[in-house]
Amino acid sequence: MTFIAAPIVLRVVLSLPLPRAFDYLPPTGMVADAGWIGCRVRVPFGNRERIGMVDAIGAAAADAPDLRHALARLDVQPLLHGELLASLRWLARYYHAPLGEVIATALPAVLRDGEPLPETCVHGWLLTEAGRTALPAMRQRTRTRALAERIATTAVSEEVLGATIDDWRAAARALHRRGHAERVALAGGSDGEIAASAGHALNAAQREVVAVVLAAHDRFAPMLLEGITGSGKTEVYLEAIADCLARGKQALVLVPEIGLTPQMLRRFRARLGVPIHALHSGLADGERARAWTAMARGEGRVLVGTRSAIFTPLPEPGLIVVDEEHDASYKQHEGVRYHARDLALLRGKALAVPVLLGSATPSLESLQHALAGRYTHLSLRQRAGAASPPQVRVLDVRGRALAGGLCADAVTAIAAALARDEQVLVFRNRRGYAPVLLCHDCGWRACCARCDAASKGMAMTVHGGGRTLMCHHCGSRRPAPRACPDCGGLALRPQGQGTERIEEVLAERFPEALLLRIDRSTTQHRDALEKHLDALGDRPGILVGTQMLAKGHDLPNLTLVVVVGVDEGLFSADFRAPEKLAQLLIQVAGRGGRAGKPGSVLLQTHHPEHPLLTTLLAGGYPAFAALELAAREAAQFPPYGFLALLRAEATHDAAVQTFLGEARDAFAAVAGKVSIHGPLPAPMPRRAGRVRAQLHLSCPQRPRLQAALTSWVPRLHELKSARKVRWSIDVDPVDMY
Repeated sequence: MTFIAAPIVLRVVLSLPLPRAFDYLPPTGMVADAGWIGCRVRVPFGNRERIGMVDAIGAAAADAPDLRHALARLDVQPLLHGELLASLRWLARYYHAPLGEVIATALPAVLRDGEPLPETCVHGWLLTEAGRTALPAMRQRTRTRALAERIATTAVSEEVLGATIDDWRAAARALHRRGHAERVALAGGSDGEIAASAGHALNAAQREVVAVVLAAHDRFAPMLLEGITGSGKTEVYLEAIADCLARGKQALVLVPEIGLTPQMLRRFRARLGVPIHALHSGLADGERARAWTAMARGEGRVLVGTRSAIFTPLPEPGLIVVDEEHDASYKQHEGVRYHARDLALLRGKALAVPVLLGSATPSLESLQHALAGRYTHLSLRQRAGAASPPQVRVLDVRGRALAGGLCADAVTAIAAALARDEQVLVFRNRRGYAPVLLCHDCGWRACCARCDAASKGMAMTVHGGGRTLMCHHCGSRRPAPRACPDCGGLALRPQGQGTERIEEVLAERFPEALLLRIDRSTTQHRDALEKHLDALGDRPGILVGTQMLAKGHDLPNLTLVVVVGVDEGLFSADFRAPEKLAQLLIQVAGRGGRAGKPGSVLLQTHHPEHPLLTTLLAGGYPAFAALELAAREAAQFPPYGFLALLRAEATHDAAVQTFLGEARDAFAAVAGKVSIHGPLPAPMPRRAGRVRAQLHLSCPQRPRLQAALTSWVPRLHELKSARKVRWSIDVDPVDMY
């Protein structure tokens, strides 16, 4: 009898919400082997073509239907392999997401679209012959003239230009349009490279922390650096990275916000003297792909990026840093719901490198790990240099007149700071003009027709000085009505304060002062936040802003912080709300008095005796964390218990309830000791016209919860009702929305 060997097939994962691979024969005339795993392939799928990744190879099943051939292999060498591919497979298992979607999340857009790896050579700019001829006639004291003089005789890298000339790209484009400058590839850097500078002298506490970090350079060592705001955590990072570079290794630094990267890039570039790559959503797709590729090839030595940078290849790993590790922005809330901090720890263990988590207000999960001895707990309890912690004062505003949300004491303090040529931050974590538009005659309020919160209409935020209504949840907007739609009255009044209204009031009160508003509405364009802060510099002035100003920014002349609207976070139903509010208050307060000048913080509240405020004032964040951890342990909330959510939404409530009911029935067969609650309405039961509800899963042991999910999720995919809703699994949720 003659046996015919089964053909070798490619098991390809695609970016689809399906937890399976698809079998394809290799492209005609090609033979597959293990070298195909981790390579991208173009395959036919239905009547379309898709880009997928080869997850495995194997023999075709005896009863397999006729298989189609893949159309092309796109990579000569695997794009994903080794530790990174193994980490992505772990991520897919832990968060119960299809591997194809995980890989699509990990790759820059141009690579997941099938484009070849980009060139990663260093580019610079050089004046042309025509430019050198025109140089003497160029206007003095302009950026164009400054750039032309800088690149007159020697090409200078874009990295160096970005570190030395503000807004150089606009000037370069202007010169290029006139034929006066050209972009050139640099073979080995340029004569204009900035030499590494000496860092600030470390104090004794910083030296002790650096010694511990450097001693762990050749092994996995999770470390939590708890340092008060202004204590010099970044200098510790720089010392550790400098040592990493000296050993010929790569470093990856995660930051929570795009706005932090320009400031950090300049500081890192000046201190380390090497090109610093950036990776975040504010960059063009090509720029992100080049940074990813440069690190993958080992050409890039240091990368600073936001959440998605955790997927960067590290062929020569030396160190991973997660700055502001407590920040909720490290959690992805759409698609694959991973947590970048947790993935950093996983990759650090797989790569055998130290992982340094830094924060003035550590997440309770990380703090509990440190207290239990699972992480090395490092502390910086004093501010660096001559700076001292700001003085915090609670202002009881009960029964007091408020102008734009500010009491008279706050306005007086602002005036005094400006008179001393200092800077003021007025913090209000709500953008727009006012949170709601209300009819003073009948009580009508402007609500979004597509969103509800707890069976009440979701109020639309007033923007544009009262001219526009916008829903911050679904994005819908409409003009504000001239008269009340219910009673026809003309007594429509904006209620409450947003950053726009505070800005308006302060502009009237301090017409001569430099006043800048920084929120999502004013920072939509590239580098907008950096330009705002550069415009302020060390000049006296007032910043009005939201939480994007609470993180990491170093403003030496800022001496007064006024916090408006503390009360909204004191009575939330979310069990994480006290932690988030405490972190926010500490971070905001830490912006003041960071140089030699003393700082002060004014907290306006109608509840000055609230336990959260009194605890923070008496014992700071450590005292709050100790009380909150005890409460979490009693309730078996994280970090002492483990949660998962099954979320579902659809245009009709019946579809959501049917799916969640069947999902709960299916869970009964796999539950074990895992508790399930629901179906429950989401905190916002309707968003963008879609009804939303969820099931809550909880268990005191992570392995048991994972085992139940592993058995349950495949059953969910088999439910017919699942096809009529959008549903997702969120493991270790940060928000319960």
